[in-house]
Amino acid sequence: MPIIVPKDLPATKVLTAENIFIMNQKRAISQDIRPLEIAILNLMPTKIVTETQLMRLLSNSPLQVNLTLISTASYVGKNTPVEHLQKFYKSFDEIKDKKFDGMIITGAPVEDIDFKDVKYWGELEKFFEFSKKNVTSTLFICWGAQAALHYYYGIEKHPLPKKLFGIYKHKKLVPYERLLKGTDDRFFMPHSRHTTVYESDIKNCKDLVLLASSKEAGATIIRSKDNKFIFIMGHAEYDRDTLELEYKRDLDKGLKIDPPENYYVNGKNGEIKMCWSSTANLIYMNWLNHYVYQLTPYDIDKI
Repeated sequence: MPIIVPKDLPATKVLTAENIFIMNQKRAISQDIRPLEIAILNLMPTKIVTETQLMRLLSNSPLQVNLTLISTASYVGKNTPVEHLQKFYKSFDEIKDKKFDGMIITGAPVEDIDFKDVKYWGELEKFFEFSKKNVTSTLFICWGAQAALHYYYGIEKHPLPKKLFGIYKHKKLVPYERLLKGTDDRFFMPHSRHTTVYESDIKNCKDLVLLASSKEAGATIIRSKDNKFIFIMGHAEYDRDTLELEYKRDLDKGLKIDPPENYYVNGKNGEIKMCWSSTANLIYMNWLNHYVYQLTPYDIDKI
């Protein structure tokens, strides 16, 4: 089944070229089916890139998905055209009276800042509260996952000696976990962050289950026992060249950064090892099916 997107959204052209099944809103409303209502709170500076990455993964499912893009009103970044935000994005005030089957809250490049010092922290707290009663399942990514773990469970983030940057192997820890159905016992995922949460803190929290971890990257995939929240510390959604673009950007800024680990075929600039795409597709398909579609009521107002 398709993902429903506005016909003039930049992602539409990209996904169409990749032969991904998308549908415009006019055709969608003519079908006798209730699509899943999924909201994306996009905190990333390159919003068009991130929304395209997530839409690509959400489209790989037999379920019809209707997306609502959301950005913060208390802080507006400089990397996305204002016209794009005004045309395609909504604010908290515009969605606060709605219900959603699922929500995704992305990462953000604010890891070195204390949570409460982030310019939009107060607004983000509203989304955290909103998701408790108005969303069937919420998926948090990278800094968004760290922020949510802190808000809901008091788990702290900790600085790393240097940036965790590259592709790392992970071990599946819970047999028959539905979110990881179809993945190998060992799988790969990109990471790009300066902070982490301690695995011991996750294991000591009675409300959380650690689903996957990595020797290098630590606790990576976590689920709340009530199935309301999924936390992913890595970036399964990343494109083949995302880490390379980040690496070159930091070099251009004069920042001290090593090449992404386990990323290039020969260990240096050149051919990239794309080894996380199938895992990413499985995780997002499983989330939509097992933690959204199978749990959400048909009458969305009953969420």
